[in-house]
Amino acid sequence: MHFPRFTAEPSSNGTVERDLTVGDVPGLRSSASGADRAPLMFDVIIAGCGPTGAMLAAELRLHDVRVLVLEKETEPKSFVRIVGLHIRSLELMAMRGLLDRVLEHGRRRPAGGFFAAIPKPAPQGLDSAHSYLLGIPQPVIERLLEEHAIGLDAQVRRGCAVVDFEQDEEGVTVELADGERLRARYLVGCDGGRSTVRKLLGVGFPGEPSRAETLMGEMEVGAPQEEIAAKVTEISETNKRFWLRPFGEGVYSVVVPSTGVSDRAEPPTLEDFKQQLRTIAGTDFGVHSPRWLSRFGDATRLAERYRVGRVLLAGDAAHIHPPIGGQGLNLGVQDAFNLGWKLAAQIRGWAPETLLDTYQAERHPVAEDVLDNTRAQTELLSTESGPQAVRRLLTELMDFDEVNRHLIEKITAIGVRYDFGEGPDLLGRRLRDIDVKQGRLYGLLRRGRGLLLDRTERLTAGGWSDRVDYLSDPTAELDVPCVLLRPDGYVAWIGDDQQDLDDHLSRWFGKPAD
Repeated sequence: MHFPRFTAEPSSNGTVERDLTVGDVPGLRSSASGADRAPLMFDVIIAGCGPTGAMLAAELRLHDVRVLVLEKETEPKSFVRIVGLHIRSLELMAMRGLLDRVLEHGRRRPAGGFFAAIPKPAPQGLDSAHSYLLGIPQPVIERLLEEHAIGLDAQVRRGCAVVDFEQDEEGVTVELADGERLRARYLVGCDGGRSTVRKLLGVGFPGEPSRAETLMGEMEVGAPQEEIAAKVTEISETNKRFWLRPFGEGVYSVVVPSTGVSDRAEPPTLEDFKQQLRTIAGTDFGVHSPRWLSRFGDATRLAERYRVGRVLLAGDAAHIHPPIGGQGLNLGVQDAFNLGWKLAAQIRGWAPETLLDTYQAERHPVAEDVLDNTRAQTELLSTESGPQAVRRLLTELMDFDEVNRHLIEKITAIGVRYDFGEGPDLLGRRLRDIDVKQGRLYGLLRRGRGLLLDRTERLTAGGWSDRVDYLSDPTAELDVPCVLLRPDGYVAWIGDDQQDLDDHLSRWFGKPAD
């Protein structure tokens, strides 16, 4: 993998930013002179105001980065699809003070039964203060995250579609559908699985196309609840892609396999649902008055690169997979948390030379793992005899706590460990929300800064105190002397030696201030 090199030059706002050298990156263009270029209007332009784009904007604004979010849709989504926030995403919400607001609009359920819909309870004693799933309407979580970004002074413009861009050694010129041209230091594509930014960037998106399609919607049902429950129980013995689940007041979530693969841009009709229900169940259950209707396939693809020069990808623009296990939104939000502080550090001028490269180095393998586990889960939903035999075997194995725990930690992302080199098992992992003398740990991370948690009362953040907060607390619930946390809550260092700490502060937070 080729990573672009940077040279340090003063930026227009007085900070020092490592700018690209022309020729280092494929597709990087040079204009005749700096005088011919429009001024840099923003530090970062984000294409797409879904959960990933909104969260990234908020993370950047914590560091006073000038952000513009461009959303091609004029209005937020109106259909009420329920999505699930997994444990790690709930922890991230807690870190930024958003969790209470999110909990008001969601419904908790146990953190079990996710993997291939195998009905096993959540393991006891999951290592989190937030060990549950939160079901929440997708328009609501998108609105809350957008409001969070706007509350931090991110600019959001709707009805603005990115149709082209050109990057040079100083920034990116973005062209909108109406011909307007905007300039920023960086562009991030958070514009979904059909990402315009990714296509214009020429980044490959290898993987498998959809082989099967499923219809999903919410609608009212005329048949008696007892009749529906009996039929669903009968069919779901062999067909795990079929269910009708009541929401109350006669409204059901309906999921039914489709025949063939259609253009996902074209929503299905109520008649499509009726036809497939009659084919599989022998009845359409009297479905009517749909709230929303959609279709999804099992296409599985991963971008070859998350960054080319000053243009980056995050969320569904970088990876798509079937929704089994409910990992997609969570994966994108976690991309944003990983990228936000690193891109801000690059713009503010204190990033170590390779810090921005660690975004792909850390998140690409995580996405690979999600794609693999969704492939496995999809196979286990097959009605063929071979996959059904494997499903029965795995169902038995999940009675072992270690197996069940491993799969739940994988789905909920609390099992993620980044490769930070040799060290204790906690190194490279997220730290749970422990008790500290000032309350709860995550409450100290709301500003998006690093944190040195020192149980020895002997260490110091020194010249990095403008980027790293310090807490001396010998009573903290840790079985190690000290930890250095990155702004995304991952443990970057463990120890008790000041020189070793300084080396790791330099690795993650650049040179100390004068």
